[in-house]
Amino acid sequence: MFAKQDLKFDPIPLPDHIDMPPEDMQKAAVEFLAHMRKRHSVRDFTDQPVDQSVIENCILTAGSAPSGANHQPWHFVAVKSPQIKAQIREAAEVEEEKFYAGGGGDEWIKALEPLGTGVDKPHLTTAPWLIVVFAQRHGNFADGTKFKNYYVPESVGIATGFLIAALHNAGLSCLTHTPNPMKFLNGLLGRPPSEKPVMILVVGHADKDATVPAVAKLKKPLAEILTVK
Repeated sequence: MFAKQDLKFDPIPLPDHIDMPPEDMQKAAVEFLAHMRKRHSVRDFTDQPVDQSVIENCILTAGSAPSGANHQPWHFVAVKSPQIKAQIREAAEVEEEKFYAGGGGDEWIKALEPLGTGVDKPHLTTAPWLIVVFAQRHGNFADGTKFKNYYVPESVGIATGFLIAALHNAGLSCLTHTPNPMKFLNGLLGRPPSEKPVMILVVGHADKDATVPAVAKLKKPLAEILTVK
């Protein structure tokens, strides 16, 4: 929590300066690419426990992400309670039924067909952890007064990317799940109306018989995602 008296410009030396020779930079970039290419979104999880400290450290990684004005406009709720996971699944499947019954629109539903998604979400109760990501429209100083947050979607998106990478680095699988609408999560998890639920990350170990849709391996080539001027 920020204290107003601490918010002043006070430059300090760069705490952690990493300076690699070009060949080490290339090696590091290639190795990280190879590691991240092993990340897959799965829907088949085991109930194998994952220690809470692993989840905490991954969320600390997410919390180190850059953000607008350094306001860090995010909050993560890590759910391990079977009862709460069951409530989340029940509510999410209600919304999914509406979506697949036509609420999502023909084009959107058609786009999801190659991924094999549907109403039933057993992973929400099978996986040991659900991490619900909330975006905070405003923050509060230590004295309780409010301050506006800036670039909230961008900041939360970056932090979530950090979190997904950290979970993968820890040997875990995860799935991004975005039931629409998601406001039921505020009530279930006791979060204030000023926070917007962005997504649920289903986290755990992939089942030995887990599958992924073939189209998920179709990634755009470099020429389609990079322009150099």
